[in-house]
Amino acid sequence: MDLLGSILDSMDKPPTASEKEREEEKKLRAKIEREERKEKKEKEEFKKKAEAKIEQFMEDPMKRKLKFQPAEKLFRAILHEIAEAAGLLSFSFGTEGHDRHVILFRKEQPPSDEELSALRAGDEDYDPTKHEAVADEVTTATTPESRQPEATPTMGHYQEKYKHLLGGLECAEQSAVKMEPNKAFGYVPSSHKRDLRSIEQTLNDMRSRKKPKLDTSTSDRAQQFSTNTDTLNSEGNTGTNG
Repeated sequence: MDLLGSILDSMDKPPTASEKEREEEKKLRAKIEREERKEKKEKEEFKKKAEAKIEQFMEDPMKRKLKFQPAEKLFRAILHEIAEAAGLLSFSFGTEGHDRHVILFRKEQPPSDEELSALRAGDEDYDPTKHEAVADEVTTATTPESRQPEATPTMGHYQEKYKHLLGGLECAEQSAVKMEPNKAFGYVPSSHKRDLRSIEQTLNDMRSRKKPKLDTSTSDRAQQFSTNTDTLNSEGNTGTNG
């Protein structure tokens, strides 16, 4: 016998279920199946009744909202699914496990924020038409009919706009400083000049100073050229004699 077989033989065998335990397990399984069938049947019946009730609501254009009785979370989920498929708005209000219920609204007549706040606070008798009438009365009371809208001032000339600051056109002319152009701007009297020569004299003097420089540079180049020529000639003569 191998080692594994000897170990398995030495271990205690698992206890076998008695006939009574097997019978209890069978009853429990049957009970669970009955509850599942019952729950499924209740869901189907609730869905049919809800669909019929919603269909009647949609056929009556005078009804704006539809309220359902408090229900468990499972059935409220079914109502939300049916409302979404029918194109309606669905909201849940109340306390979970106590009076949590669903109210449906038409999309073309949705609830206002004030109505939702009132329903969340437990005010089931909230009437939006009465609320709007009260709001209109308050607006009418705060806005007298005799009150006329203020005329918007038109933008005219700046003198009219700032007349209260300038004091009128006469005051502006009196306080204004008249400016005259300085015709002598850029003119320098001859007495202030250091060089009293005219423009022609100045140009002639410049030309006379440039001419000696040109003559000197020309004579220097000529002299240098003659010197170079003499040097070349003397070197040529020396090479011939040699």
